Amino acid sequence: MTRDRRLVVASQNSGKAREIARILADWDVRSLAEFAPVSFPEEGGDYGENARTKALTAARAIGLPCVADDSGLEVEALGGAPGPYSARFGGPGLDDRGRWEHLLSVLVDVDSPRRARFYCMAACAWPDGESVVAEGSCEGTILSAARGDGGFGYDPVFQPLGFERTMAELSRVEKDALSHRGHAIAGLAPRIARRVEAS
Repeated sequence: MTRDRRLVVASQNSGKAREIARILADWDVRSLAEFAPVSFPEEGGDYGENARTKALTAARAIGLPCVADDSGLEVEALGGAPGPYSARFGGPGLDDRGRWEHLLSVLVDVDSPRRARFYCMAACAWPDGESVVAEGSCEGTILSAARGDGGFGYDPVFQPLGFERTMAELSRVEKDALSHRGHAIAGLAPRIARRVEAS
């Protein structure tokens, strides 16, 4: 019997959804846009709970296993902020550029190296309520000016440790191999496979 390898990415962020689909290239990954709209609960301050709740909410609404993640940028000089609130940093109404511009303005008097890390918790949930999770991180620094036009979010101002380029200047293959989301989703994949094989 052929195993059902369909997975739905439970995210309305198109850049994030494309990244997850690339990393899970061995699966039949579907976009959330293919299904009826899903109403997600408001996110809180816990990465794992946010990821699991999004995945489970979508899985129960759609009737298929769903993958979600919650990621954040943690800046040492800001005590780990913005963290789980990275997507709302600077207030409502800002786009990606507005958020990283706000970050640079907050850090304008902070000397280099401005250590930071991207952190991610990823989850896959099934309509029956079962879920699996994995985490990933990527260490680096926040630059004083943006560089590159790839990626999304804070990528233009984040330089991964050991690189002279920002996340936004890396190729997709390079970014998927070293990013926080890449590590988390890659760690999630075998856990999803075990559940599928056992079902």
